[in-house]
Amino acid sequence: MKNCLFLLILSLSALSYSQSSEKISALDFVQILNDNKEETLFYYHNNWKVLREKALENNYIHAYELLETEATEDAPFQLILKTTYLNKEQFDQSEENFQKLIDEKGETRFLNEKRPPQFRKLLFHKNLKHLE
Repeated sequence: MKNCLFLLILSLSALSYSQSSEKISALDFVQILNDNKEETLFYYHNNWKVLREKALENNYIHAYELLETEATEDAPFQLILKTTYLNKEQFDQSEENFQKLIDEKGETRFLNEKRPPQFRKLLFHKNLKHLE
């Protein structure tokens, strides 16, 4: 009996270990234009981050990160914006869910009169499946 129980537990743990994650992360790679780091960070902290915090509260997303890196000639971006979803269903509903949050939040906040095309450029976007 002990051996059967041991084999059952071992089998279940092996199955759970080998399963791939359903998580999906969306990454945006952002270049800061014309040394407008202050404007760019203000914009993301007061808009993008605020929306992600609300999305977490509403279980629209699993996690988010705003990452900074040094730009290089081959990779001329300084920021990576990462939003992680628990599964494909959550990911597929992201546009609709974020639109609700944007409508609730109201006006977009800016540091000064500069608008996003003047201080940042989205170089590319990637959706990634997690391999856990």
